[in-house]
Amino acid sequence: MRPFTYERATSPEAAAAAAGRTQGAKFIAGGTNLLDLMKLEIETPTHLIDIRPLGLDKIEDTDEGGLRIGAFVTNTDLAADRRVRRDYAVLSRAIMAGASGQLRNKATTAGNLLQRTRCPYFYDTNQACNKRKPGSGCAAIGGYSRQLGVIGVSDACIATYPGDMAIAMRVLDATVETVKADGEARAIPIADFHRLPGDAPHIDNVLEPGELITAVTLPRPLGGKHFYHKVRDRRSYAYALVSIAAVVQRDGSGRVGVGGVAHKPWRVEAAEAALPEGAAAVAPQIMAGARPTEDNRFKVPLVERTLAAVLAEARS
Repeated sequence: MRPFTYERATSPEAAAAAAGRTQGAKFIAGGTNLLDLMKLEIETPTHLIDIRPLGLDKIEDTDEGGLRIGAFVTNTDLAADRRVRRDYAVLSRAIMAGASGQLRNKATTAGNLLQRTRCPYFYDTNQACNKRKPGSGCAAIGGYSRQLGVIGVSDACIATYPGDMAIAMRVLDATVETVKADGEARAIPIADFHRLPGDAPHIDNVLEPGELITAVTLPRPLGGKHFYHKVRDRRSYAYALVSIAAVVQRDGSGRVGVGGVAHKPWRVEAAEAALPEGAAAVAPQIMAGARPTEDNRFKVPLVERTLAAVLAEARS
């Protein structure tokens, strides 16, 4: 691990300002992803800004009838909150499908949104990776790609976003609240938060330099039945090959998000009108334009089969 300097933030605005004026600065809270990447010298921050003292760890009701989740609420606390379990069960179930109990005890809401890909070529510093080193190439293209992306990919990158929580938040239409380096507050719809790789896969999201996540806001509850089905190679501590987050109403209408297939949580709202007709009507629209490899071609029909299982459970 390379040497770095360290400071404790005194306010969100001060933290953002410090990050904005210090080249190579990174925020650290739970550190469950960042510290691993620092040990491998994939992330090499020159300065760490500890934001845990800011106390953004509350879950509060909003005036609009939703919830405001502080950036440092742990995954464990968020999944266990009675309001989340009652009104946003898809979120609780998605969180519980991820990582391990020990990691959920440390991982934070903001950090979960910001976690980087688990593509093996990203983690292997002997391999070419445009996400790790822009312009170096992508060894995953033409390499072993079973776990990697099939839709929204580019000629520069086929990595996937690895998280579970954000797939549920995408279905719930969450909003990410931030403070920028100049002190200005911003609200970013989660649909716009993560980026597709394009020709700049090293840029994971739309945050500006120094911008700090302070909270995630959920709108009023949707009602209906909530599901999170995760298909993976092992029963626990494995990333999704395909995951489905869904909220299904009594009349068969609803919302669907897909994980494990793209560089960001994948949702096609236009396809959801066909939900009452079944998975065979919805999945081809969700996966239109897919560019799978020989290794991960199975993911395209797996999305339909997993969605069919969710809808069958909803009808039962």
